Amino acid sequence: MNDRLNSSDYPPTDIPTSSQGFILQRGGEELILEKVSDRFTVRPQDNLSPQDLSQANWGNWRRNIPKAQLALFAVPPSQLEGAMSVARASDDVAFASHVYQIKDSPSTRVYLTDQITIQFATWVDSSTINATATKFGLIQQKSVPSLPNTFVFIVGKQAQANPIKISNQLIALPEVVVAEPNIITHQQSHYQPRDPLYPQQWYLNHNGGNQLANGSHISVEKAWDITRGIRSVVVAVVDDSFDLNHPDFQGSGKIVAPRDLKENDFLPLPNEKEASHGTACAGIILAEENGTGIAGVAPGCAFMPIRSTGFLDDESIEDIFNWAVEKGASIISCSWGASAIYFPLSLRQRAAITRAATKGRNGKGCVIFFSAGNANRPVSGTVNEQGWQKDLVKGNTKWLSGFAVHPDVITVSASTSLNKKAAYSNWGNNISVCAPSNNALPGMWFQDQGYVYTQPSITTTLSGRGILTTDQIGAAGYDPGNFTSNFGGTSSATPVVAGVAALVLSVNPDLTAKEVKRILEETADKIVDLEPDPQLKLRYGTYDENGHSQWFGYGKVNALRAVQAAQKLRTATFSTTGILRGENTNKVAIPDNDKQGIKSAIAITDSSLVKDIQVSVNITHDFLGDLEIYLIAPNNHLVLLQNRTLGRRIQLQATYTVRSHPVLQQLLSLPAKGRWQLWVIDYALKDTGKLNSWELILGI
Repeated sequence: MNDRLNSSDYPPTDIPTSSQGFILQRGGEELILEKVSDRFTVRPQDNLSPQDLSQANWGNWRRNIPKAQLALFAVPPSQLEGAMSVARASDDVAFASHVYQIKDSPSTRVYLTDQITIQFATWVDSSTINATATKFGLIQQKSVPSLPNTFVFIVGKQAQANPIKISNQLIALPEVVVAEPNIITHQQSHYQPRDPLYPQQWYLNHNGGNQLANGSHISVEKAWDITRGIRSVVVAVVDDSFDLNHPDFQGSGKIVAPRDLKENDFLPLPNEKEASHGTACAGIILAEENGTGIAGVAPGCAFMPIRSTGFLDDESIEDIFNWAVEKGASIISCSWGASAIYFPLSLRQRAAITRAATKGRNGKGCVIFFSAGNANRPVSGTVNEQGWQKDLVKGNTKWLSGFAVHPDVITVSASTSLNKKAAYSNWGNNISVCAPSNNALPGMWFQDQGYVYTQPSITTTLSGRGILTTDQIGAAGYDPGNFTSNFGGTSSATPVVAGVAALVLSVNPDLTAKEVKRILEETADKIVDLEPDPQLKLRYGTYDENGHSQWFGYGKVNALRAVQAAQKLRTATFSTTGILRGENTNKVAIPDNDKQGIKSAIAITDSSLVKDIQVSVNITHDFLGDLEIYLIAPNNHLVLLQNRTLGRRIQLQATYTVRSHPVLQQLLSLPAKGRWQLWVIDYALKDTGKLNSWELILGI
């Protein structure tokens, strides 16, 4: 039996010998490669210093690619083959390889590693696998989790060809279903904010104003009346770096399992030369409400910062998602993509995302978000390109973002403060929802050319306000100071939706990843844009018979409606046979700016197990946003009922239940007997108040 006959994704291939070095097998497709005429890579035998490499006699050393232990060299095109021969003859070089680029995807450099992924047919046994590996000079390194009969091999010194040629020879064998070389490409440089500063977080909630259309926010304030997020919901943000010293990332239990995959340590901090895109994205989701800065969409949730390598090889993607799953991430937010016009995912990359989306969160699946991109192009489709500088892109051009079209991903596009399509926002059938962001010219980053605006040029004025978020402390970031108010792109729309998903899981942690996606789509606001886009003159701002728009997906995310829908789907039922009630009506002044706070106690004498909890609180205070409120169980277990998101309100009469605050589930099944305490802390100067009373109701 040949498994290929049952796989439309991976059709049989018959590649002529003369073309085997120029066809890249990837994601079931064959991409045409071209040699870069003035670049090649070497892998040194030992760790040579930059000084040693700069003195090598086979070319001009440009930089290292540490992920693959490669050094990149440049030579005049006429000297390329000779320089590579000299390098190969050197005792200091393990191997030398051409650098490639994908045809019709300018500046997309492809660097070869020494790995090949092979999926064998199900009927192939281990002896045949070993024989195949020996024939081609391959060494089995590891299996690929969740993919049957799939292994990663190292190309050994005895191999007679490079990984591209070997993969094309393997794919012609009846026992091989997939054979892909593991290549390294650059991650696209992040969208650079360009709009003027605006000091308001209009995208969370607003009541109108300059360039603010009615309902262009996400209605988060009413959602916050239900939940501000809980620490047990962990949001992994994958990006270039994070200023973890920022005041808005501080708080007990705020930062969880940080990882720096670029430097291979646990401090994913930015350097001083580049603005930290990750700091801005993380602030949109998770900034603490602390009275001095901004509030994230889900300020009460925990933050898992993951710094990427900057490259999109198989192992880099596996490392990202494996770390997030192993360390307990609920949500994974990715505001990035490949520096390529056409980029299908490899077998291993697709599998890594699928594993996280189906096996994470103890089988409920991590909720994974990707930004659609900022070129005003389809995430999958063809555009007749013309007018680009230097004819960088021309003619009928296929566009593909492999991450954005993955079926287990929630892909996010961008709307503006005027409820219109953001001019740069990518679009297509794979868009799930949109979220508010800025408005700016469309463009993308190319490795050799830098940031390039897509064509034709837009001559009309682009209206819309920017996004206020966290920035690196001091002068090192986008703007002087600790915040920037001109962030944007689908890079900022994506964390907005990730934050709403964090609120959804905070009220209903039992939801699967697919259920969260469905809730976000079904509760979205159907914004409509009847105008043609100012660049391509397309009109995709309405919805088809399935309620889907190519520009906006199923609509603009609505935090309140999403959280309410999640509440209704809670399956937990609390079967109680009795009620225990306690109340403390002693009025107590809350000390100003005192982390010791005040504690008020209620004694319960019944030792039955707790099956349900309800806490009612009555507080008056000049500025409730100064306060945090905790419930302390008799065993001293601490639960945060209220974080600092109440703002200028002065009267709090609120009831916290297991349904509205699932964090209280941690106290279920404990004996009721003992001293229960309400702990109230004031974290800022000037404003004062008092705890008037509180009530505890326990279901037993």
